[in-house]
Amino acid sequence: MISDMPNHMGNWLSSAKRWARSVKRDVVALWIAARDPRTPFAAKVVAGAVAAYALSPIDLIPDFIPILGYLDDLLIVPLGILLAIGLIPAPLISEFRIMAENREKLPPSKTGLLAVVVIWGVCAAILSWFAWRQLS
Repeated sequence: MISDMPNHMGNWLSSAKRWARSVKRDVVALWIAARDPRTPFAAKVVAGAVAAYALSPIDLIPDFIPILGYLDDLLIVPLGILLAIGLIPAPLISEFRIMAENREKLPPSKTGLLAVVVIWGVCAAILSWFAWRQLS
């Protein structure tokens, strides 16, 4: 029984690595889909938003916040990917996935960075306004 443990952990780690590579590929495929004129408008919006957020150098919920910090990486991004892929016709997403596999690195997302900074700024402004009203 104990001798099976390392093999089981190796299989789990291998599966996790494959899943991470497929998520990375799908994010790049969505980035490509958002810029392709054949992609339906609603799919472009969702694909662009998911790709921008996933490729953003900062998270909406910072990873240092216990449990919540990893929710975006483990739930929000994969669910967004599933939604966006569901909106894109199957032949197109297959083509975009092949194109994504041929790319060597992820493109940086300045739009995602800007979106997260704006959201944090709005939250900070609202909290400041509430604090000012309470102290006045």
